[in-house]
Amino acid sequence: MNSNRIISSLLLLFLLFIPAGAFVSAETSSNQVIYDYAEVLSAEEKGQLEVLAREYADKRKTDFIFLSTRDTGGRDVEDFMGDFYDDERVGYDKPHGNAAILTIDLDNGDVYSAGFGIAEDLLDDHRLDLIMDEIIGDLRSENYASAFETFIIMAEDYMGYRAGISPNNLIFEWWFQILVAAGVAGVVVGGMAYNSGGKVTVNKNTYMDAENSRVVSRRDTYLRKTVSKRRKPSSNNSRGGRGGGGVTRGGRSHSGSRRSL
Repeated sequence: MNSNRIISSLLLLFLLFIPAGAFVSAETSSNQVIYDYAEVLSAEEKGQLEVLAREYADKRKTDFIFLSTRDTGGRDVEDFMGDFYDDERVGYDKPHGNAAILTIDLDNGDVYSAGFGIAEDLLDDHRLDLIMDEIIGDLRSENYASAFETFIIMAEDYMGYRAGISPNNLIFEWWFQILVAAGVAGVVVGGMAYNSGGKVTVNKNTYMDAENSRVVSRRDTYLRKTVSKRRKPSSNNSRGGRGGGGVTRGGRSHSGSRRSL
């Protein structure tokens, strides 16, 4: 009887000294994804965006990170973002892993988005440009929570398509595949129908007398000649405020897109 009490007391003491968070699942101990140093988000917005970002991170094995500042220390927004990625423990499941980062620099009035790891390929410069086109209005209107929510949703969606495909061409590609399939089917069916009937033996020589037939006359009439000149489009694809990817000062490559607020 006394031994049972001793065991129960020891067990109780063991439970009391175990940290409260020891029984929390590993899923709730994921990395921080909201780094709002500029304090542009409310506490409620931060909580909602953390939940959304972690949910989508699990689907794509990529952290979706919000980074804001009012003081870059004299650095360009891209360098500020790069130094953050190099120094902080960001990236899915490991330091400097898969990450998509939206950086807002209120010091210089710039915004920069970047993809690291698998996000560098699946969120290339062009795809990030498309996302930035959608969110820049909210950013300029200071609707930062809405902009980051859209960033997460669009980035996760684009990562579902293989690299090298423009999201704007996905519908065309789908219809093109249908048309190709229909064309192949038509050729096959037509060939079967042609071979199912007898071969045609009548041709142009059946009703023509080669000895008594001849060309009566031939005439070529030249009417006019028009030469049009058109300016060759410029090969410069850059548009105001846009930027591409690069390499952080720590040597880690990334895709990128840039705008001015």
